[in-house]
Amino acid sequence: MLVEDAIVAYDAPHPAAVWADTITLDPLQVDCVTALMLSILDNQCEMGLEEQIAVMAVYSVVKHRNGIALEKDVHQAIERAQLLSDQQTTDEIHQHRLQAERVIPKQIRCHFKRFLHDSYYGF
Repeated sequence: MLVEDAIVAYDAPHPAAVWADTITLDPLQVDCVTALMLSILDNQCEMGLEEQIAVMAVYSVVKHRNGIALEKDVHQAIERAQLLSDQQTTDEIHQHRLQAERVIPKQIRCHFKRFLHDSYYGF
């Protein structure tokens, strides 16, 4: 394999990001992706590493789409957490995760996780 080929392969988007770019998620589904991202950043996600990476790729595509329950400040906190790992940012992510769990019923979050998991096979 040539070095140029390796660079192209490295720059290729994750298959989950390609999938997310081609589907329409409703605002509540966008909030569910955001809630999953908060769970990952708060080290509370029960998904395997491969699934977490896929969720992060999906989030990178949908984070600019409108949700209904989670405000813009949540996305700003996620962005900070991806750059910093200080206690204040960690605490902020934790609080946002708890808030997301309060406003998005568990049954909806679980149903959405199943939807994502089932969709992984199509990546």
